[in-house]
Amino acid sequence: MLEAPQRAEKIVFPVQKLGIRNLTLALKPTSKHISIQRQLAELEKLAGLSEGEFTLAVSLKTDLHKPCPLCPEEKFKACYGHKLHRHLQNLHWKISVEFEGYRMCICHLPCRLVKPNLVGDQTFSKMGAHYHCIICSATIARRTDMIGHINRHVNKGETESRFITAPAPKSSYQVLKESDTDVQVLPNYSTPQKTDSYFNPKMKLNRQLIFCALAVLAEERKPIECLDAFGATGIMGLQWAKHLRNSVKVTINDCNENSVTMIQENCHLNKMKVKLNTKEENNDEALGGGEQNTDTIEVTKMDANVIMHMRSFDFIHLDPFGTSVNYLDSAFRNVRNLGIVSLTSTDISSLYAKAQHVALRHYGCNIVRTEYYRELAARIVIAAVARAAARCNKGIEVLLAVALEHFVLVVVRVLRGPSPADDSAKKVRYLIHCQWCEERIFQKEGNMVEENPYQQLPCDCHGSMPGKTAVVLGPLWSGALFNTGFLRRMLFEAVQYGLDETQPLLKTLVCEAECTTLKNFSTHGPYDENKQEECGVYIKTPDTSAESCVLHGKRKNNEVVRNTAKRHKSDNSAEHPAFYYNIHRHSIKGMNMPKLNKFLNYLSEAGYRVSRTHFDPMGVRTNAPLAQFKTILVKYSTPTYTGGQAEGPLHLTEDPSPVPGSLKRWW
Repeated sequence: MLEAPQRAEKIVFPVQKLGIRNLTLALKPTSKHISIQRQLAELEKLAGLSEGEFTLAVSLKTDLHKPCPLCPEEKFKACYGHKLHRHLQNLHWKISVEFEGYRMCICHLPCRLVKPNLVGDQTFSKMGAHYHCIICSATIARRTDMIGHINRHVNKGETESRFITAPAPKSSYQVLKESDTDVQVLPNYSTPQKTDSYFNPKMKLNRQLIFCALAVLAEERKPIECLDAFGATGIMGLQWAKHLRNSVKVTINDCNENSVTMIQENCHLNKMKVKLNTKEENNDEALGGGEQNTDTIEVTKMDANVIMHMRSFDFIHLDPFGTSVNYLDSAFRNVRNLGIVSLTSTDISSLYAKAQHVALRHYGCNIVRTEYYRELAARIVIAAVARAAARCNKGIEVLLAVALEHFVLVVVRVLRGPSPADDSAKKVRYLIHCQWCEERIFQKEGNMVEENPYQQLPCDCHGSMPGKTAVVLGPLWSGALFNTGFLRRMLFEAVQYGLDETQPLLKTLVCEAECTTLKNFSTHGPYDENKQEECGVYIKTPDTSAESCVLHGKRKNNEVVRNTAKRHKSDNSAEHPAFYYNIHRHSIKGMNMPKLNKFLNYLSEAGYRVSRTHFDPMGVRTNAPLAQFKTILVKYSTPTYTGGQAEGPLHLTEDPSPVPGSLKRWW
């Protein structure tokens, strides 16, 4: 049996002589502390216990006295095996701190000296309970402090332990399947603070949208080089290579060595070849046995900024944990003309105006909480993308912008040249938002300062209400958020690959881009009277293939690029109205609103463009001014109560023509 207390005393005295508080500052341990274990059985085995021993002790009441390996003799005396089992389970294991499959149990050994007590002429050192850090071996007294200490290591990117740890047993891996792709993950795969190979099942919709965008680009030119800059488990890059095959050359990158190992194992699981490329070495490794796909996935271990500076790609996807602004300059540095950059931002606390100071720090944007906060978040991200592209003399065309509960996804096409860069930069403008009635309008272009910017707002709140009623938000993207033709081709790819979960969202996005209702939705839009010709004959004709461009030289290549640019320009229909109104935010007290679909028909009959929006299930995107929006809402609302209480609302329903300022008290 390991005599832990005596061993700990031997290493405390040299540290006291050196005047160093923590042992790890003086020594580099080669083995983990005994309080760090994977399973409770390992801790019991360390105490010399086995299931048969303490079961026998309970039945026969034999005198099997065992000491606790994590407590000194004066703290916990040797006792029966079943009592020691309860002690280890209820004290040490129950309040442990978990990290990457390990448990840091509380330790009562004399590893950490606390404040000495002076009694008479003698000094006594009090021993305190503490935890041993799995990463730096520091000793922390409280459990909450230990959790914060581990989180600080993770935020700094320090996830590798300084001691030698045995690899996790294969039995601890879980194999998950998504879109016919298998990935093995660690037990804590859904918690980024506890694992290097983070996998979030809730982001399946996000991954399918990105796959559809890549599939559309793969039909335009073949083969294309695509990069998943933050691979984690490699699920996204594996789906690209498995379904698109020879149309794409996939590169999966991650800066963490454990994640790179996990990506290689997942490639082996899906029977794919791996080309390993790191900073230190460049070699090819063929992983997998039996029948293998001819596709090869390149796995790199670099910082995302480094690989995007070094190489050119046609398709780049950025999905860091948090904001993507630190990687935008590198992404636009070498991306090819008419290529696509997609990014997923999960820092929704700042984008949704819950942490406004963080939004100002990361995006340089001043925002407040509004009814259209999700679309505001998408426009914040696009504005940051447009500025980063303009710094590289590139413009952008927004193909897709989605903001859901836990992420914001933006997909843009890159247009090289100073002229597209100037056009994109001009669309980054400030927004004037009325805090009283929620009316909003983008500031007019020009360098002249207006005496009264409130005059730009359609409402008269500033004249009827004292004080400041509006705020200036931004800078924001003021252009379109969707490309109708690209969304229709994405819907076609989603149907072709059987992505059933993505199709309803894409239909909603197409209707939102065209500003029409789902009732008027048709699979054949103005851009493609013949979808088979669009998605088959035109794209796959030999004259526009990658091989034909090489054979016929640069002139043919320029023609293909020019024709593609013209086709994408024709895909853009009239821009949809900016922002939307939530029907509940503008409802009247004491009145029953009409059903949302009926209200959309009423607005359409009044001559306005109208559609629903994916940003808000009760949102209405329309070009109607807010005053007309409220007037029509009042006209078709019915009173909730009968009798004398309904006299006021009935009067409003019969005469919907009052000045909007006089109705403000109803909202």
